[in-house]
Amino acid sequence: MRSYSFLALLSAMTGVMASQFDLPANIPRSVEEFRQKHPYKGKWKYPHDKRRIVKIRASKNDTDDVSDEFKAGLKKANHGGTLYLPKDDLFVLGKPLDLTFLNDVQVHWDGEVRFTNDTPYWQANAFTHPFQNSIMFWKWGGKDIKIYGEGVLNGNGQRWWNEFAGGEILDPDNQYLRPILFYAENATNFEMEGIHEKDSPCWTNFIVTSKGITFSDVVVTAESNNASALPKNTDFFDSLNIEDLTVKRTWVNIGDDCFSPKSNATNIHVDTMYCNGTHGQSMGSLGQYAGEKSFIQDVVIENVWLLNGQHGARLKTWAGPDVGYGFIDNVTFRNFYQANNEYSAYLDSCYFNIDTETCAQYPSMMNISNIVFENFTGYTSGKYGLAVAKLTCSTNPNAVCENITFKNFNVTSPCGDPVIICDGIKGDIGMDCVSADSTEAVAALSKTCSVPLATVSPSF
Repeated sequence: MRSYSFLALLSAMTGVMASQFDLPANIPRSVEEFRQKHPYKGKWKYPHDKRRIVKIRASKNDTDDVSDEFKAGLKKANHGGTLYLPKDDLFVLGKPLDLTFLNDVQVHWDGEVRFTNDTPYWQANAFTHPFQNSIMFWKWGGKDIKIYGEGVLNGNGQRWWNEFAGGEILDPDNQYLRPILFYAENATNFEMEGIHEKDSPCWTNFIVTSKGITFSDVVVTAESNNASALPKNTDFFDSLNIEDLTVKRTWVNIGDDCFSPKSNATNIHVDTMYCNGTHGQSMGSLGQYAGEKSFIQDVVIENVWLLNGQHGARLKTWAGPDVGYGFIDNVTFRNFYQANNEYSAYLDSCYFNIDTETCAQYPSMMNISNIVFENFTGYTSGKYGLAVAKLTCSTNPNAVCENITFKNFNVTSPCGDPVIICDGIKGDIGMDCVSADSTEAVAALSKTCSVPLATVSPSF
């Protein structure tokens, strides 16, 4: 999906449409406005005079690889020090780095760290993880790790997007692998503050088997200069086996999930996110691997603005003959404003691209319970006509789908009176809803319309 800017979206809403669908006051329309509304003050919280300061040489040019110096700098700063990357300095990294030895280390990151775009080299030499056949530029790990500052982590993704154009990450035959921009494993008490994560080739962050993770005041963008090769699978956040995650004050303008923890995630709090051109705030996908138990539980996601994307609040579970089992439980989506998204709330129990016949024969084995959609406002894109939300539970007789509720849900459709579609939910959802095969749903889905959008996103 194309990433558009809030400013471009706003400028597209002219005449009657603009007056009918005004955006709420004080929503940032750009990174600059985001920083004005939520100024980052982190570097003043960590004065250098209290820690040992380590500096390394900067790259002399775009090809001067300082990977060895970067790793050596972290080793020297380990156990109580701070690696300092000054503003206006460039640090080019051209080989994989194992940084899993960290203990009580900080990185004051005001310069730019940029990975080389030698795609054949990285595909042959990057670190690997079996989940969705992932590869990574580097891997961080250890305890008490803090990255903070106003610098840039640049994945140099354009060549990767160009060469991957037309590909699909979940295609089992896909051989073109793209590295994740930031990867950490076995980390305890990790924080990233203020950084601009830019142009990741694939997922932006992937955190594995870790506890006590915080991302705050970060900006995440992935924007292509090639209309035929848009950023793909550039999710802001993915995870496996994590607990105690906090995300605060984040701007995300990418081409995939704004937020998407995956298998085995507990105790998550997201507060204040601006998502543009994304696939939504997603739980999962879960249940991809045969015989594997996966779950997400105890999640609150609140104060979120989602514009010009695919879906809003989203839950994704796999169906098919060789899938896993597990549950999603106790998830609250609260205070969501949406504009030009397809469905504002969406439960997909037939992920990924599973046809109706296969899904009916091999339905999802994931339980869904205690899900709340609270204080939702805004409007959909009209792609699905009057339908503003669609919740489809698994037809598996052993799968639970219960206690799913809407509270103060006021999302409208530009095509007419809004309709909610739901199937298989046990109990009252708190609002009227119709089955997908009902005449009401068929009619609602047929009444499509559109809201005008700008086609050019100004550069950040």
